[in-house]
Amino acid sequence: MSVLSVERLVAGYGAIRAVDEMTFQVSAGQLVSLIGANGAGKTTLLKTIMGALPTLDGQVLLDGMPLLQMPIEDRVRRGMCMVPESRSLFASMPVEDNLKLGAYARRRKTDFGKEMQRIYELFPVLYERRTQLAGTLSGGEQQMVAIGRALIGRPRILLLDEPSIGLAPLIVKQIMDVVVDLKNREGLTVILVEQNAKLALEAADHAYLIELGRIVKEGDGASMANDPDLLRSYLGKATA
Repeated sequence: MSVLSVERLVAGYGAIRAVDEMTFQVSAGQLVSLIGANGAGKTTLLKTIMGALPTLDGQVLLDGMPLLQMPIEDRVRRGMCMVPESRSLFASMPVEDNLKLGAYARRRKTDFGKEMQRIYELFPVLYERRTQLAGTLSGGEQQMVAIGRALIGRPRILLLDEPSIGLAPLIVKQIMDVVVDLKNREGLTVILVEQNAKLALEAADHAYLIELGRIVKEGDGASMANDPDLLRSYLGKATA
């Protein structure tokens, strides 16, 4: 069952179509990876789905409901949340206050203590840093705060934009392990934009290759990871 449908979506900047008539579906509980080179339109696609950029044409449907005229805050209330590449933390606020903001966005009754404990169990280092200013954290810790802030509101769909950028491989693995575990254990639906194709395909139930704003190839993560064209162009492996 598709929880999110993108239908002939067009978006961009001025006369530039960064997203050019894209169509795809995301089923509940899936992790869908969007891969492609820089400038392919991946981040623009996420921002348009979230409502941070206007839709020039086409439609985004959440549970069959059109989102075209729906502001970001209403999309958040309906269970969609995005972690941007920039992380967008409040640097002068403590970690715990940054995390709490994620629950306020949903505007529903939240047991802060229970939800905070859940986030600290997912990312134990954040408990140690809970009174520390977010701007003083390492890049990996800041990414954990950004993801934790999104998760504390219990989203149904998590949009992740380049979570591995600038981070050490061990930190990336830790973060992705948490995301995949939540997908498997809680049924979280994830749309992952990631330039590291190997990482993205290893985690993916389904994946789409985007070039110049269009989907040019799709398949399950395992088959895409063994596709000769992707091996050569995106995974850095020679084919026989």
